[in-house]
Amino acid sequence: MTYALDEVNRLRIMAAGVRGARIAEQVVPAPLETVWAVMGDLEGEFGRFQPDMRGIRVLRRTGDRVEALARSKYGFRAHFRGALRPGWCWLQSRFLIIGMAAAPEPGGGTRVALTGGVRVPGHAAIVPFGASGELTRAMTRLQARVERRAGPGAG
Repeated sequence: MTYALDEVNRLRIMAAGVRGARIAEQVVPAPLETVWAVMGDLEGEFGRFQPDMRGIRVLRRTGDRVEALARSKYGFRAHFRGALRPGWCWLQSRFLIIGMAAAPEPGGGTRVALTGGVRVPGHAAIVPFGASGELTRAMTRLQARVERRAGPGAG
């Protein structure tokens, strides 16, 4: 039996290695290209669907490697480094992790997975306080942003 390792499965594996990590998953009724146009737009759409983010500014991008500065709605800043490519984003700062993945769903639409939270430096752990609620809100807002981009009757 062959098992396909798509980006959502890859995110599940990454999160499984991080103690306290939670994942929110949902099928968004839109093509991968439309969904990822929202999710992968770090400087634009990302701050609109992530409840605790005010915005991200990409400082450097080389291939799929990215370095970015994020500001939360609470005024905190984080300097992220990681990977961003179609269907995949994993960013880490000293205290935060952001993970996003998207893959075509066999029955149609796009399966989306989000994880993230406050990390404990030097340890594979995320402090789970409020993480599930934030991920659920992010998923709801993401779907609304995708629907807005796709327009009426899309899907």
